[in-house]
Amino acid sequence: RKVRSSGVMATADMKPKSIHRAKKWSEDVENLYRFQQAGYRDEVEYKQVKRVDTVECWPETGFVKKLQRRDNTFYYYDKQRECDDKEVHKVKVYVY
Repeated sequence: RKVRSSGVMATADMKPKSIHRAKKWSEDVENLYRFQQAGYRDEVEYKQVKRVDTVECWPETGFVKKLQRRDNTFYYYDKQRECDDKEVHKVKVYVY
């Protein structure tokens, strides 16, 4: 299975134009869930704050593998889905 990058380039001052909540689970919602658990809006904000170009992902699923929080502790995630159906509505989807 190919790892797909979101292709998001984090420019210094990118701000979301709008926001909505996820209605159903998808691979994108899964990764947003992981970023938000670690204290970021999404991949864009993570790359801005941490000044990194890439995020470590599982090659099998493309899900985020580990994230560094703002206090520099790490969150490690499973290859499998972690965002339960009951959690999906809490995930915020930002539109740029």
